Amino acid sequence: MDPVPYYPVNEFGPLMKGLVIGGVGILHVFLAQFAIGGGMLLYAFERRAQRGDADARAFVDGYFRILVLVSFVIGALTGVAMWFTTIQVGARTIGLMVDEFHWLWATEWVWFSVEVCAGYAFYRFGSRLDDRARRRLLGLYAFAAWMSLFWINGILSWQLTPGGWLDGHGMWSGFFNPTFWPSLLFRTAVATTLAALAACVVINTMDLPRDRKLALIRSAAMFAVPIAAMPLFALWFLAAIPEDSRSWLLGGSMPMTMFVAVAAGASALIGGYVIVGILMKKLTMNIATATLLLALAFGATAAGEFVREGARKPFTIRGALYSTSLTPAEVAQLRKTGATTHDPYPLRDEARYPNPQLVRGAKVHRVLCDACHTLHGSNALVELVRTWTDDQLRLNIAKLQRTKGFMPPFAGTADDVEALVQLLKWEVAGTPATWPLSADPTVTTQVSRWLDEVGTSPMGGR
Repeated sequence: MDPVPYYPVNEFGPLMKGLVIGGVGILHVFLAQFAIGGGMLLYAFERRAQRGDADARAFVDGYFRILVLVSFVIGALTGVAMWFTTIQVGARTIGLMVDEFHWLWATEWVWFSVEVCAGYAFYRFGSRLDDRARRRLLGLYAFAAWMSLFWINGILSWQLTPGGWLDGHGMWSGFFNPTFWPSLLFRTAVATTLAALAACVVINTMDLPRDRKLALIRSAAMFAVPIAAMPLFALWFLAAIPEDSRSWLLGGSMPMTMFVAVAAGASALIGGYVIVGILMKKLTMNIATATLLLALAFGATAAGEFVREGARKPFTIRGALYSTSLTPAEVAQLRKTGATTHDPYPLRDEARYPNPQLVRGAKVHRVLCDACHTLHGSNALVELVRTWTDDQLRLNIAKLQRTKGFMPPFAGTADDVEALVQLLKWEVAGTPATWPLSADPTVTTQVSRWLDEVGTSPMGGR
């Protein structure tokens, strides 16, 4: 078999890698989706302005175009930050995505380039253009922004539901996967809602009489109406994802279920206020309320992205690549050769470990654990296992996919298991200056038996 690839990794102290890339990703997704919806709203207000609405003209020329410019500039910067952090956290995942979809990703980049150029051109020259040219330029901006979403959505949804790609690695069968359409429609509704809420914030800063502000707010609020269809898109998405992932979201994993509830609850509050309060009851919306609703939308976005990421576990690409950046075949291979046998990278702090077994345990942790855990910070292993007995540690690590169904199988030998156990015991004990080697052959035999019993298949199957 081909050798298992190892990548140099950065450590982020008490922050686990998932939090680092998650924090960057949430901000990027929020800004990018707002820029997409903002383009649509900007086009609609421009048409209103050309029908003689001077307030809509002031909104387009003096306020919202700057907000959109800021959003897609910062969105572009956070997009670069996403690439920068991803290649440090999940180089193999992003590599496989680029390998499989490089032409489609290039297509997305072309549309994004068109979006940026059109938006910047309107920002610089919009006031000098006639009405027809302004509409065309804003229409191009709005369409290019949505097309960027179209292409990136297919690649991201493929991670959770590769569909027919698993059998033949066909590019289009992977792109138009089972969650492609519900994800695309859901994100489009999110984008228009974010644009509506941001517009309401901006309108409240304009120096206009109350009734004229309210007229603009109601026009902007129309862009939040698609939020009413989001529950249908969410149910469609849930029906399309794998059964085990669906069960975790619907009660099998309480943290996941709580984030689903946060996203759904925040969306319901936003939709209820905008649709019932603003559009049906003709209530006004001051800047404090608009800002609060926009903050709720950010919270819903963050919760939704957490759910999307968590639903893939134990994979980063369902059925193809585990969260440990190993393929299922490589897990079986490392069960024979050991997780760290061919790891070429030394430990940064190797001198702190009292014996070679702990050094090996630290390398096992780096290869198999630290994508989702730290030792003492976020999701800390030391705190998770502090009260476990020695045999409980060995059994739970050896049968990892049965310990937690969203964990990948342990990809190492019985000696790797024992090295990790000793590392965790040493850390729990406060890292004393000396630590005995664990070399009981009966322990190794028992751990080997447990590894053989559980096998190398994930609990969730494909």
